[in-house]
Amino acid sequence: MENSQQKQSADQGSTAWEKEILERLAFSAIDEQKKARRWGIFFKFLTFAYLSAALAMVVYPRFETDMGGGKGHVAVIDVQGAIMQGEAADADTVIEGLRDAIKDKNTKGVILSINSPGGSAVQSAYIYDEIRRQKKQHPDLPIYAVVGDMCASGGYYVAAASDKIFVSPASLIGSIGVVMNGFGFSNVLEKLGVERRLLTAGEHKAFLDPFSPVNQTEAKHMQALLDQVHQQFIAAVKQARGDRLKEAPDMYSGLVWNGEEGVQLGLADGFGSVDSVAREELGVEEKLNFTRQERLIDRLAGKFGASFAQSFGAAIKSINFQ
Repeated sequence: MENSQQKQSADQGSTAWEKEILERLAFSAIDEQKKARRWGIFFKFLTFAYLSAALAMVVYPRFETDMGGGKGHVAVIDVQGAIMQGEAADADTVIEGLRDAIKDKNTKGVILSINSPGGSAVQSAYIYDEIRRQKKQHPDLPIYAVVGDMCASGGYYVAAASDKIFVSPASLIGSIGVVMNGFGFSNVLEKLGVERRLLTAGEHKAFLDPFSPVNQTEAKHMQALLDQVHQQFIAAVKQARGDRLKEAPDMYSGLVWNGEEGVQLGLADGFGSVDSVAREELGVEEKLNFTRQERLIDRLAGKFGASFAQSFGAAIKSINFQ
């Protein structure tokens, strides 16, 4: 009898222990579900906030215009840094900002705020052509360029397309020339005892290979190409600036001048900042920046692509206005 009671008591204890374990597991599962639900809400909130911020960045100029009661403003577009594809001042970014600014009914004038040492010949030409196209379609809308520290080479190519160029006396302006650079390692390989093995189909397929001696025929060919692009640059500046240019022997040599000399040579039209040009030349105090703000995900994707391309084609150089 006593053994039977002990066995029954043990069974009841075992059942209570199992019940307790099951209850703990159930409560633990409920807690995990609550945590997962909280995290889900948190990440949904972050996604919503990101999308809202991105939308606000896109519509901000228009929103600010509407809130301002339709008052006139000067549209400012930044051309800052190297004019290269994938950079802040690439052609797509500048052109999109320009088009948005001109579409805005309250825009009384456009100012290109330029601080650039130059960049890609192609990207600079794209922007130049778009400015000239917009000027033909909207002849009564002033498009001015205001130079900060530097407006050289490709930067000046862009500025030349505007109606007027304003500088600071200490700005650097000009550098109307073309450059293509690289390195040669053939002597280094020889000293290291490294043999270069290169197979090509096409006599000049590996022209300007940095690990091979310079081929004079190929060098002359590339020099001819550079001279052609240089002449395109010169023609664009002459077309845009017209008789304002005071032809100097070394104007198209690649030299730069300060802002004061630039005005004397006709490379620029006067002195001023973004604020003073908006106020004194355009008669408008209000300024709105129409520079496209790149989304973070696009920026990361662009940087990754640029890094990959740079690594893959390190020996391939583009023709630049620098």
